Amino acid sequence: MEMVHVTIQTARFEEEIQFYEKYVGLTIKRDMRGGDMDIVFMGDETGGTLVEIINNDTVESAGGDGISIGFHTDDIEAKRVELQMAGVQVTPVLVPSPGVKFFFAKDPAGVTVQFI
Repeated sequence: MEMVHVTIQTARFEEEIQFYEKYVGLTIKRDMRGGDMDIVFMGDETGGTLVEIINNDTVESAGGDGISIGFHTDDIEAKRVELQMAGVQVTPVLVPSPGVKFFFAKDPAGVTVQFI
């Protein structure tokens, strides 16, 4: 079985799209804006698992404790500084074992995003 997508419903639709474009490097792979519901699917160049973003004005926060979406970055420290300078809430860099470093950030919808 293959994981196809992760869905985020948010009242901050455009901000969410901009976050994943600017800080994660995803692009819109399928754009379904303008119908009954605004939906975009975003992904990287490999076309693997996608992030589906749905415009839903009734959802104040899509985040929840105990779940996060993880993305690889080549430079943990630089990515953390970039996000912090943009006013994004970030944690300190965590090093749970040798060779493993990551930090967490909150996207505009309140979803926890792990940068590994």
